[in-house]
Amino acid sequence: MVKVDSKGRIVLPQELRERLGITPGTEVEIREEDGKAVVEPEDDPEEIIARMEQLVTETAARREETTPRRDRVEPIAQKHRDAVRRGAERTSNE
Repeated sequence: MVKVDSKGRIVLPQELRERLGITPGTEVEIREEDGKAVVEPEDDPEEIIARMEQLVTETAARREETTPRRDRVEPIAQKHRDAVRRGAERTSNE
């Protein structure tokens, strides 16, 4: 059994972390589901980027705009894309 400390932190048992592929620096999603806390490792960074690009394309289509060009990325979007890729590189190098 795991205890919650005064700051709301818990330590996931090593065996569970290994099975789920959760290593130091892994981002996790925590949500409530049917009255329980569910912890899931974040998706593959390349999948996240693909989903982001799909959402941008869908949104642009709804606004009757052209689809975003891959050679011209908004600075804030590029910053997020770079951060996700850096995280993926760190994870794959560990």
